[in-house]
Amino acid sequence: MRIVLGIALGAAMASGQTEPPPNYASLCAGCHGPRAAGTDRGPGLANRRTLRNRSAAQIGELIRNGTPGGMPGFPLPAAQLSEMAGWVRSMNASAFDVQPEGAVGAGEQFFFGKGQCATCHMVRGRGATNGPDLSEVGKQLTVLELGQVLDDPASRGGMRSSAGCPPWAWCPAGHWGVVGVRLRDGSTLRGFARNRGRHGLQLQTLDGKFRTLHESEYSSVTQDSQPFMPALKASATERRDLIAYLSRLDGVRPGKLETPQAPVPASAVQAVHAPAAGEWPGYHGLPGANRHSALNQIHAGNVQRLRLSWSYELPYHGLEMTPLVSGGIMYVTGPNRVCALDARTGREFWCYSRPRNSGGRIAGDAAKGANRGAALLGDRIFFATDNAHLICLNRITGALMWEVVMPETPGAYGATAAPLVVGDLVISGIGGGDGPLLGFLAAYKATTGEQAWRFWTIPKPGEPAAETWKGKAIEVGGGATWLTGSYDPATDTLYWPTGNPYPDTDGTDRLGDNLYTNCVVALDPKTGKLKWHFQFTPHDLWDWDATEPLVLVDTRFRGRDRKLLLQANRNGFFYVLDRLTGEFLLGEPFVKRLTWASRIDSKGRPVLAEGAKPTPMGTKACPAVRGATNWYSTAFNPVSRLFYVMAVEDCSIYRQTGSWFVPYADPANPPEKYLRAIDIETGKIAWEVPQFGPPEANYSGVLSTAGGLVFYGETGGGFAAVEAKSGRTLWHFESNNPWKASPMTYTAGGRQHVAIASGSTVLSFSLPD
Repeated sequence: MRIVLGIALGAAMASGQTEPPPNYASLCAGCHGPRAAGTDRGPGLANRRTLRNRSAAQIGELIRNGTPGGMPGFPLPAAQLSEMAGWVRSMNASAFDVQPEGAVGAGEQFFFGKGQCATCHMVRGRGATNGPDLSEVGKQLTVLELGQVLDDPASRGGMRSSAGCPPWAWCPAGHWGVVGVRLRDGSTLRGFARNRGRHGLQLQTLDGKFRTLHESEYSSVTQDSQPFMPALKASATERRDLIAYLSRLDGVRPGKLETPQAPVPASAVQAVHAPAAGEWPGYHGLPGANRHSALNQIHAGNVQRLRLSWSYELPYHGLEMTPLVSGGIMYVTGPNRVCALDARTGREFWCYSRPRNSGGRIAGDAAKGANRGAALLGDRIFFATDNAHLICLNRITGALMWEVVMPETPGAYGATAAPLVVGDLVISGIGGGDGPLLGFLAAYKATTGEQAWRFWTIPKPGEPAAETWKGKAIEVGGGATWLTGSYDPATDTLYWPTGNPYPDTDGTDRLGDNLYTNCVVALDPKTGKLKWHFQFTPHDLWDWDATEPLVLVDTRFRGRDRKLLLQANRNGFFYVLDRLTGEFLLGEPFVKRLTWASRIDSKGRPVLAEGAKPTPMGTKACPAVRGATNWYSTAFNPVSRLFYVMAVEDCSIYRQTGSWFVPYADPANPPEKYLRAIDIETGKIAWEVPQFGPPEANYSGVLSTAGGLVFYGETGGGFAAVEAKSGRTLWHFESNNPWKASPMTYTAGGRQHVAIASGSTVLSFSLPD
């Protein structure tokens, strides 16, 4: 069918067919006009953007199946269906479909040279941002439209951006139209009004920066009468060649950028490694993953006055991401979606999105829509798609600059973690380790997407650590890297947690410790070479990934100043390691329901208990498969010297094969969840706050601040602040949503905010004026 449709489309376009096929009158004329104009019952069939993005095969399926609650389906014979679909597609052919004549190379030279188009527009990571990105303009416009917008930019409001405007519409003139703004102090600004409301303006100045303005800060906004883009000045040949070049622009193809790129400025790296107060440029805020903020404008004495400042809705319920904030702009994510917001008001600058993947191509949380955030560096933002593609977007336009496919081996790879920026590299991991695949961590050059190194968490036969695998499972041994790691700029060391081995609960074909699963691996971030590793659960049989935050702190421990790594592990033990060497310093339970091991020995290995291993019929063991904690954030307060974690008291029935775990239901001893504070010197619980409701409904982490507060999501749906030293609840806000995300804090307009994703909504809180 696709071959027939392709032949029909080619024939229609080659012949310049404009007349509808014979069966048009009987099937379509009652609702659809044959040109752009429609009827009172339906739109015209020509020049429709929703059809322009569909192939002839997809249009054929639409004709055959119809639309829910709308157009009925028409089960035509194959020949008639292909003729009709080919004609409809030809009436909506993009410039890329037509491929007009001209010297494409000469047109490209004109674009980047004499024509000065690249002084405003970017194509595939090359150019400027004083106009929409044109990397996909060939598929977005017809040849006629390209000529119109070049000759008379005002005729269409400027070229449409792939990220800044909805895909079904032209950018309104104001989106890339220039405005003049007079501030209350008498000074003026000039730039693009990317968004405007009754009480504020989101401005992109002509030097490529965002300014967020409240109505109290300006007295007038004046729209320029002429578009910023001038009419094309070119010979007939130059115009033809330019249109030929633009018509070939069909988007950014996967693979590294081949064009030279300017190096990452040292100031941009510094802004990520040592962010200014009030900035939150990475998933954990600081590269060391300690969600303790130095901000103290909101404190124990005034937190009762905290109120909702703004909210922003994303089209996905169950958000797991942590927002980023830099320069007054917040970046939020959902599955295959990134949006830039005014951090003061939540008003949108731009959104980038692509369709989600399905059909068994990905598995696990990625297939369900889980995504935990992005990473920033200079003028770029990095994001992992659900099918494990790492993409780079421009921070000003939201347009795609480069895209790379991370997996190299077979498997249902996905990605849910936020990438991590280290120097001029962006590092990302993958998910899907509950199925047969080989886990890895990969680093790419931030400027071009070129791979710098790759670390495999499962060794190949004959490599170091391969002796820890006895059996065939080493070929598909899991070891996913689905949580963002940590980085220590002082020692230039990257720390990354790894997931469980595969098969999850059946170790018969993977005897041994199964390195490097359930580990923290300490790597040289420039080369990916292993410095040291520590394995929390050797030969894991309970699916207790070590993908919990690796918190790096410099503090006094048992009489010595030390560089520590802290982790509350899914297996129920709280660990303290020397992060310079990997030396084990402490391992103590932070939950009471812990039956798989009696203790951690002096070398850091668990002492296994009898009767805890999974069997074909099932074995009860504690903690539960979701763990004593999980991926949600933790924090250490250097003043209280307490480590804060959401802990779960629960058990599961673990089976060796088939449905490898089932919940353990004990009405007399139901699962429980607590916010707990741990003394890192002893591992003892200093205080705890019991939660009400099913623990699986709460995946919120914690945020500690210098205001003496700990923020977290309550299992009952509230968002709360407790006193850091005692756990006493000081404030709460009812969201009435189950929590899947962790809180963060930032400063915008001189005011501290605390933000968290709740359901499908980003909530930002601040103190009133």
